[in-house]
Amino acid sequence: MKSPVRKMFDEIANRYDFLNHALSGCQDILWRRNCCRELKRVKPGKRLLDLCGGTGDFAATYEKFNGKPDVAVLGDFSYGMLKGAAGKKTSAVPVQLDAMKMPFADGSFDVILNGFGMRNLPNAEGGLRESARVLSEGGYLQVLEFFSPRNVFNKFFYKRLAPLFIPVLGAFFSKRDAYEYLVNSIIRFLPVADFVALAENNGFELVHVKPCFFGVAYRVLLRRKSVPAGGEA
Repeated sequence: MKSPVRKMFDEIANRYDFLNHALSGCQDILWRRNCCRELKRVKPGKRLLDLCGGTGDFAATYEKFNGKPDVAVLGDFSYGMLKGAAGKKTSAVPVQLDAMKMPFADGSFDVILNGFGMRNLPNAEGGLRESARVLSEGGYLQVLEFFSPRNVFNKFFYKRLAPLFIPVLGAFFSKRDAYEYLVNSIIRFLPVADFVALAENNGFELVHVKPCFFGVAYRVLLRRKSVPAGGEA
């Protein structure tokens, strides 16, 4: 049976990109670009997975700044979202998958992108652990996400402003309940510091955390730990 969250994303797929850009004032485009520029500086390998990749915006941006990978996969649980990738300038092959149990061998990728997907998983720890499994040693996980607000500005934005205007815009252009879910999922999610600690306990080391627009979102770059000889990461 299709999960309610998967069904919701299937239903809003045709308006997803438009509303993402509208609700962020096109800042989400800039955030993805900054993520991909940062990856270019650390020179990741040539096997890419855009996980929870939706319509492929992150993969397309990655290729613009880093060139065409040898292997590129666009993975998402929503078939409707994957269909929305048609026509995007990316070589990534769309694969419908479960991010908690991916159909890939250990160490299959050198870089994983995850844009606004971690908080939609059943639990972030399982998603991090599975991401670490399919990454090569020293490979990178670039997370772009809305984390649970902790500073005064973000608490006011997400708990006072966002519940007023985001569902209203969602109702006008798409589905109100989907964008009520968006706001609630952010409030219920982990703070960025707790997410980093969870990543460090599940196979990663932190490269950096960078706020986007006063911490409305964060760019979190993580590196897959090397496995000690005779041990586990």
